[in-house]
Amino acid sequence: MLERLESIRKRYEELNQLLSDPQVIGDAEKLRKYSKEQSDLEPKVQAYHEYMDVTGQLKETQTMMEEESDAEMLEMVKAELDSLTRRKEELEEEIRLLLLPKDPNDDKNVIVEIRGAAGGEEAALFASNLYRMYSRYGERQGWKTEILDANTTGLGGFKEVVFSVQGKGAYSRLKYESGAHRVQRVPATESGGRIHTSTATVAVLPEAEEVEVDIQEKDLRIDTFCSSGPGGQSVNTTQSAVRITHLPTGIVVSCQDEKSQIKNRDKAMRVLRARILDKMQQEEAAKLADARKNQVGTGDRSERIRTYNFPQSRVTDHRIGLTLHKLDLVLDGDLDQIIDTLTLEEQSELLKKAE
Repeated sequence: MLERLESIRKRYEELNQLLSDPQVIGDAEKLRKYSKEQSDLEPKVQAYHEYMDVTGQLKETQTMMEEESDAEMLEMVKAELDSLTRRKEELEEEIRLLLLPKDPNDDKNVIVEIRGAAGGEEAALFASNLYRMYSRYGERQGWKTEILDANTTGLGGFKEVVFSVQGKGAYSRLKYESGAHRVQRVPATESGGRIHTSTATVAVLPEAEEVEVDIQEKDLRIDTFCSSGPGGQSVNTTQSAVRITHLPTGIVVSCQDEKSQIKNRDKAMRVLRARILDKMQQEEAAKLADARKNQVGTGDRSERIRTYNFPQSRVTDHRIGLTLHKLDLVLDGDLDQIIDTLTLEEQSELLKKAE
């Protein structure tokens, strides 16, 4: 572990010198690349420095313990020794986590797609609840949320809503949300007071940069049409809505949220890049299925991951067996306890594999 940390420290110092080099400063791409690498290494280097400092203090304190004869001083030295020993153990655990392989997508913005599934209008209303939940969570994190495309229903639900979440670590926090979400409640459309079960699916895609996904213009078919509202109601009479088909993969993306065709095209391309990157990563993951199948964040999207039970104000995450009796708070964006537990579970699995 120390050898690995020492090599990281040397690379960090090397990056310090590179970032002071006029040739690097004048090259925007290199500057961005080296700055990001240094930023990623910084927590490891800081933990390493503190670990070496604590280890040095521990040796000095142990020497004092052996040499000290005064009873009162011995008690103080022993207390200091205990404190340093605890801190050394804490740092070893922190460093083990810092040295775990990092998901390369963790720092990326995300594109989230929510679709009403089984349950008709009630599923669409639940999809709207989930969109609000993630929007409120984004607000708590200081992230920016932007709708890219939406297909609404007459009662205010979403047959489908696609939106971006922009902010540091967005993917690292939201990646566990992909899957089928189930709701149990009495629908607003139900007159008999019976509890119904409906589902909505969530897909969380890391937003791809242009350099990551090479999309050729000749591989695209772009159609324009008039955007429409609930029930086919016309929103405007201009051909502002855009549908893009990526011919090699068959992926189709449409966007009609903006009144400008150019803006809709830009938004649709962002979603298309994310879906193509996701397809590439899913195919890669399939090759590594045995190595990845136990990880919390890589489950099948058709898998039911969470149930929201309104009569008992209960939320249950089925992957980790976590049940919380604070449904109203969760739906208002209080997701940290669930996400933190999922993160710890995945880290525990990775640590077991690293041993």
